[in-house]
Amino acid sequence: MWVFENGMIKDTAEQADDHVTERKNVATGKRYTFTKKTVAILTSVCILVAGFAGFGGASLAMNLSDHRAQDAVEASRMSAVDLAKATGSNLTINEIITMNANAVVEIRTESVSTDMWMQQYVTQGAGSGVIIDSNGYIATNNHVIDGASKINVTLKNGKEYNATLVGTDSDTDLAVLKINASGLTAAVYGDSDDLQVGDLAVAIGNPLGKLGGTSTAGIISALDRELQIEGRTMTLLQTDASINPGNSGGGLFNGKGELVGIVVAKSTGSDVEGLGFAIPVNVAKTVLKQITENGYVKGRPASGMTFVDLTSVRSALMYGVSATGIYVKSVDSDNAKQAGFKPGDMIYYVGDKRINSSTDLSEAFSAYKVGDKVKIKVIRNNSVQTLTLTMGERKS
Repeated sequence: MWVFENGMIKDTAEQADDHVTERKNVATGKRYTFTKKTVAILTSVCILVAGFAGFGGASLAMNLSDHRAQDAVEASRMSAVDLAKATGSNLTINEIITMNANAVVEIRTESVSTDMWMQQYVTQGAGSGVIIDSNGYIATNNHVIDGASKINVTLKNGKEYNATLVGTDSDTDLAVLKINASGLTAAVYGDSDDLQVGDLAVAIGNPLGKLGGTSTAGIISALDRELQIEGRTMTLLQTDASINPGNSGGGLFNGKGELVGIVVAKSTGSDVEGLGFAIPVNVAKTVLKQITENGYVKGRPASGMTFVDLTSVRSALMYGVSATGIYVKSVDSDNAKQAGFKPGDMIYYVGDKRINSSTDLSEAFSAYKVGDKVKIKVIRNNSVQTLTLTMGERKS
């Protein structure tokens, strides 16, 4: 089964070992990083360098390194030219990158979280974004900035800005940020419906959260790959261009240098490579336009409540509840208040759907429209009560 986690699509049988996050204990100031692959790579590099030094071959190593670097550059150029020719690209890969390098930004976030021992940590995350308007509007993924208390954007020229969140849409995993800048290079929308399998695809982003401006090239591998992401079925473009954690929110460009997708995830596993996914731009641009103009996407249904997932024993113990489940954390809208919901209610059924997880809840609510009346069973004080909720409109 494929699931979405930290900007990656992975098999539930696999254990994630590559996350672009760093935590700092607020009380002690100590930092904790969780990137096993990065540690392994750094260790290998250190061993290699030590080996060269041990043989007293510093000069020889430098010469070999120079020759190998030149060979690698030449091989890369040849493969890029061959790929562009093979896919019938209008532009060379170099030209596509030159056109769009300044339109892709690095995003860094900070959020404060509390563990089960009530210690606070600052969690740092990273991702990518695409400038969609020269006046400072930037598209990214909702999961890149979700829960962030601070968002920083770095342009290709190194300038850094504090970003404000204009709005999000969790259904399509899109968000829009705004920085106080003008005259920026904005990406040009293409037509994702015109894509064909085998077309050139160039991805630009911030892999591993530390390699901003990285460009990779490949082809469009599939046009309508359906994946389950956080309980929602999304139809995505698939590419074999190298995608890594941190690329989320970056751009996928066609052979004309046009933006055809917003990178959303990669697939991981012990033997998985060349599986990256992007939101088609024809879907994204409509959502991004509404968020930019309204701050939200009109017509999205909302319950008017905030929920907390206490489906694990640990989280249930932390909150002091006697049963695992999905609980009402706060009642925010007039509709929900009038229906009689209270903080602490455990959601039992939404319509005919039994709620066992946050994914169940998302799927259940997504079946309704704004204005629909929904019968919801809750458990309160060890008894089951049925409440009727009129679905509102999600505005943030």
